[in-house]
Formats: sequence, structure tokens, C-alpha cells
Amino acid sequence: MQSYDYTHRTGVEEISWPRFAELAATLAERLAAFNVDVIVGIARAGLFPATAVACALRRELYPVRVTRRLNDQITYQQPIWKVDVSPEVAGKVVAVVDEMADTGESLALVAARVAELGAARTITASLVAHSWAQPRPDVVALTTDALVIFPWDKQVYIDGEWQSHPELAQALRLQGLDGQAPPE
Repeated sequence: MQSYDYTHRTGVEEISWPRFAELAATLAERLAAFNVDVIVGIARAGLFPATAVACALRRELYPVRVTRRLNDQITYQQPIWKVDVSPEVAGKVVAVVDEMADTGESLALVAARVAELGAARTITASLVAHSWAQPRPDVVALTTDALVIFPWDKQVYIDGEWQSHPELAQALRLQGLDGQAPPE
């Protein structure tokens, strides 16, 4: 499965800010069972659930950046490192958190680096996961094979105005939902 291949997704799952808060609380509750010491959040969008979880569990948050994108354009076939993992993870139980596990590659890449830096244990977690994510995260708040529309992606500021995210509009077209803007 290739990341960002929207043709095989079924339906649309819009996540509102209140629904995001519910899912983040679920993720925090599930991660609490692992007695995590530290949260590592994958920037950009993974910082939304990572921050919510870190605040809920009262744990330190260390951001990292692995991405296939440059200025929100898919540029790389595989995730590349932009910001490395903090050495503060050594000897700690670490939860690596992202907003979406599509292929599972980004979570696996960061988890491997966390282990390499000497974490006592590494748990992977995502707010949302698709059923085909391999490896599957250890902890997930929601599993769906729909096109997921997160509240932070729904509208973007382009050329002086708020617009539907172009990638979401294209994904909706690939699902045969031409001309339909993402749900309000």
C-alpha cells in the first residue's frame, strides 16, 4: 500500500474539534495503562494528539519531524528525517504519537530511533489508523478505512482566502464525490 493513495478509501470520516478531543482522551486513557514517562510527537499534525496526550498524562513532550512533504506537497517516496529524537528518551518508557497511521512507516521509523537511543520500552500510538497499516500501532483511538478529514486540514489559507484543502478535494474526486467540498 502506498501512502496518500486515496482511491481505496471507503467513505468520509470527518473529525470535528470536539471529536478530536474525545479521541485524544481515549488515546491518553489507553496509553496510561503503559505508564509512559515521555511522549514523542511526530510533527506536523501528530503534535495535535501528542500535545493533548502529554498534557492529559502530565508528561514531557519531545517533538520530532519525519515527513514525505515539503511545504505540504508530497515530495519524498519514503519519510525522511528533519528533526531527530531527543536523547532524553534514554531509559524511559516512550509513547511515539502520530495523528494517522496510514502505512505505519513514520511511526515505525521513529520508534526504531527511540529504541536506538536507549528507551526502556517504546509504544506506538495514533489517533486514527487504517486497517492496512503495517506495522499496526500498539494503541489506536479510532480505526477506519474512510478518507479522514481532520479539523486542522479542512480549510487552508491560500492566496488570501480560506479554501478547502486541495489534497482533500482531489481525494473526494477520486472517491467519485466530484464537486463536493469537505463537509462543513
